[in-house]
Amino acid sequence: MRQIFLDTETTGLDPNQGHRVIEIAAIEFNNRQATSNRFHFYVNPQREIDAAAQEVHGITLDFLNDKPLFVDIAADFIAFINGSELVIHNAPFDVGFLNMELGKIGMEKLESYCDGIMDSLKFAKEIRPGQRNSLDALCRAFDVDNSTRSLHGALLDAQLLGEVYIQMTRGQEAFTINFEEDSSKAALQSVDHGDLIVTQPALDEVEAHNSYLRSINRTDGW
Repeated sequence: MRQIFLDTETTGLDPNQGHRVIEIAAIEFNNRQATSNRFHFYVNPQREIDAAAQEVHGITLDFLNDKPLFVDIAADFIAFINGSELVIHNAPFDVGFLNMELGKIGMEKLESYCDGIMDSLKFAKEIRPGQRNSLDALCRAFDVDNSTRSLHGALLDAQLLGEVYIQMTRGQEAFTINFEEDSSKAALQSVDHGDLIVTQPALDEVEAHNSYLRSINRTDGW
């Protein structure tokens, strides 16, 4: 399963007030393992950055003046996330900004290009009700090292989110089986290894088990 852990930084809090994206980072995980594939760009917003926002991420307009516009990186961004599940902490915030940016250049909403969006903040609140569930709080709770995080930054935050999410969802990994071999070979078999006998499940048993796991995931809010 391909998942993309995504974060953005912005000029302010509300895209409806003309605020823009100034940094995008996306980190790829495949079957719950981080890969070397990542997408990361700073973006010229062509507008001022609110002082309060700059205090959070430390990014200045002078730094962004020679960076590409969103339209220049949009196609590569969509190609990177295409068909994956997005995992975003406080997803409505980032999705709102990205949909605004996509709309400005005549492209479809983010949801049109990905295979679902998981809000990790919502998920954290479900499994940790009544507790602080900011990214820093979750790093502390799940022993993820965030000692280099003095300011918000999309790339570091996406990396930390990936690590936190894997820790939050441990024990919920789905069992997988290789179906590339001829299905006739998947019939019930017993292999003798001395005193140990390993029995392989039949296809219908595997499917019944996976169906049960999917029903549990739906019940748990996945």
